[in-house]
Amino acid sequence: MTENTKAPNGKPRQSRSGLTSTGVRKASAKSTRSRAREFAVQALYQHLVGRNDAESIDQFTRDLAGFHKADAAHYDALLHGSIEAADQLDALIVPLLDRKLEEISPIEHAVMWIGVYEFQNCLDVPWRVVLNECIELAKEFGGTDGHKYVNAVLNGLAPQLRTAEVEADRASGKAKP
Repeated sequence: MTENTKAPNGKPRQSRSGLTSTGVRKASAKSTRSRAREFAVQALYQHLVGRNDAESIDQFTRDLAGFHKADAAHYDALLHGSIEAADQLDALIVPLLDRKLEEISPIEHAVMWIGVYEFQNCLDVPWRVVLNECIELAKEFGGTDGHKYVNAVLNGLAPQLRTAEVEADRASGKAKP
């Protein structure tokens, strides 16, 4: 590091762009819906790994620090909706995988559930926002390149689940063909 990137105490300066040094958004820059997605991915992980029931997970998650800053209604929709529609979500995801579903990290699996659920049920959230939020979740909670896998799968599903919106973006030059 050059001296210009260090604070007077010798420690690296913190970026003021709203991102941490790893490229993840700082907590103060996150919306209530982004926070809801973070709690939902953690809750879905508990479901996928521990096979815990939705109500137990929900009670536990609501007691976590910072939950009051999340959009509780969006969290509820993501958690309960994803668990209830798990088979349908998986049926959409599986054809785009290059391996068995059981070989996918539970974090990436949970993030993909959130993405597919939002594509189908949260039409007020633009498809590009859903995609970006899921990439951010995978970066923050998943493995090193898990976000690339999540991006590929959800980008493959977007034209199927949000046809008109994706086509409009492509026509305007905002989306990759």
